[in-house]
Formats: sequence, C-alpha cells, structure tokens
Amino acid sequence: MTSSPGRGLLHLAASVDRPGVYDAGPYVELARLAERGGLDFVTLDDTFARPGLDAPAVLARVAPATHRVGLVPTVTTTHTEPFHVQAAVATLDWVSRGRAGWRIDVSTTEGEARLFGRRHAAPPAALWQEAGEVADVAARLWDSWEDDAEIRDVPTGRFVDRDKLHHVDFTGSAFSVKGPSIVPRPPQGHPVRVVDATEDHARTTAARYADVVLVRAASSARARALRDQLRGQAAQFGRDPDSLRVLVSLLVDLGDGEHAAEPGHGGGGPRPSAQGPLYRGGPVDLAELIASWHQDGTVDGFHLTPVEPRRDLERLVNGTVGLLQHRGLFRTFYPGSTLREHLGLARPANQYAVTGGTS
Repeated sequence: MTSSPGRGLLHLAASVDRPGVYDAGPYVELARLAERGGLDFVTLDDTFARPGLDAPAVLARVAPATHRVGLVPTVTTTHTEPFHVQAAVATLDWVSRGRAGWRIDVSTTEGEARLFGRRHAAPPAALWQEAGEVADVAARLWDSWEDDAEIRDVPTGRFVDRDKLHHVDFTGSAFSVKGPSIVPRPPQGHPVRVVDATEDHARTTAARYADVVLVRAASSARARALRDQLRGQAAQFGRDPDSLRVLVSLLVDLGDGEHAAEPGHGGGGPRPSAQGPLYRGGPVDLAELIASWHQDGTVDGFHLTPVEPRRDLERLVNGTVGLLQHRGLFRTFYPGSTLREHLGLARPANQYAVTGGTS
C-alpha cells in the first residue's frame, strides 16, 4: 500500500451502533464487514441516558468472532469507578489480543446522576477535568504490572514477581486509587484512548491523553483548524504531535446513489445537521471527499457513522473503501495485529519499569 507524498497513512473507522438491538449477531456482522474493508476500528456508543446493552461486554463478544479490526466501546468516566473502568478496558484488550480502545466520555445530565444518587450533575469543564484524571490513572494502573511480572512457576507456587507490581497512589479531584491493578498489563501496554473533542471542554483532555481525537466539522477549513489546535496543545503538554491521530466524524447516508459534486466537496455533504455533519450521496463522491481532505493535510482520517447501519456500511466497504484501495490510498490488508499497529502508534514503555518507581 502507498500513501500520498508527505502524508501519513489514511485511517478509517466506523460506528456499529444499533439502537434497540439486544442480540449480539448484528454487531458481529457489522464488525466483520468493517474488518473485510480493512478499517482501523469500530466504535460502539454507550450512555446512561438511554436503555441499551453494555458496550464493552458486546465488543467482548465480538472479539472472538473477528481477527484484526479494533474494538472501541464508549465508557463514561462520570459516576463510574476508575479502577473498574481500566480493568474492563484492559480485559477487552486481552480477549481481543491487543485490539481494544476506549472512547472516553462524560455524563452531564441530572437524570444520569440520579441513577447513582452519589452526586448532582456537574459542569462539563469539571467533568472533562475528571475524565483526564481517569485517563491518567488508567495508564498508571495498566503500567502497575511490568510486562514480565507474571512468573506462573507451578513447582514453587509463585504466580507473580511482587517486585514488579507497583502502587500508583493517585489522588484526583473526586477519587483516589492505590493500585496495583488486578489485571496484568494489557497486550498493547495501553489500549488506545479515543476522545471526541468537538466541544471546547474536551479538547484539553484530548490533547493531553488521547491517541485518537474525533472532531465534527462540515468544512475542510474547520477540520484543519481543529487538527492544528489539537496538535499545538499536544506539543504544549510535551507530546509529539505526530503521535496524535485526528479523525473527522461524519454521518453518512449512502442510500440515494451518486449525486453531482458540489463546489468544495463531493456528493450532498457534509452539511450541518442536528446530529452533526452529514454526508448524503454516493460512495464514489465520498471517496473523493475522503481522499481530498486527507491528501491536502486536513485530517488523518475519518470516523463514519452509517445512517442505515447494514446498508450504508456495506456500501462504504464495497464502494468507497474499494475505490480508495484501488487508488492506493488505503490498505488492502492489515500489516499488524494490534490496534496500535493499525494506527501506526508505538507501544508505550512502562513508566514504572523505566523510572524505577517504588512499589
């Protein structure tokens, strides 16, 4: 596979949301379809604000039915215990053999708060500060086991080397965690952290902790401005901006066939809608939009939410992705096995093993 001169590889992801579906089969079907197209990962949304299945549990069921595609559930950091959240994400990374991500989100409504009865709803800025702390402590807990901490020596009865387990001793604004984790260090070291940074309150957390940032933009100029802002903030936090993947989130409706291209973009979009930028048109013009925004340096890729999940994802894979592959702009096979490898991200060093942190 080749990429455009001076550009990184194109990254594509898709939502497999099926509101009202309570059977694993349709989720497995969509994930397999995405995998057939070589997509980097699929996302499954989750919220306390509406009924639905638990996203990490659903994707744990999808894991053994797939082989390469990344699996990224939404898990809120509000009203949940950070220790349990990181263990759930680490478990998904283990059962998927290194394909897990975590879409970090917050719960803002009083209705969600009443489900737990612990506290009232808080302002978004405070919730995203807390989300950043949870992302931070999760990474520390993932590192609380060194990679070779497990001994599994049956004759001596020793399971772990306790010198290679570490307490994190973290105190945040609303919680404290001592550690270590109860789950060994995940295969990826750190499962991939994903943040939707469309809203201002989320951007600092995204720039500081996310590996993949989703932004909603109806124009290439807006997408480029958000990407530049996030990369600049990442640099201010001492991160390499090139380690941040910025993907534009679009709703896609591929059910109406091809339309004549409009100035500046293909098909019938993207256009603002109540649910976010919407592309309505055909697979060919969507491929043109994706290629042009990526090749001119606007974004690193796209996260696409099908309006009609089965229909639009099939047209996306067979039409849009097929055309991008034919033009040498997108992979035709997975060169690696982990989500980090799909995204071109290095496996993080263990912060305690490197610095010799005390246990």
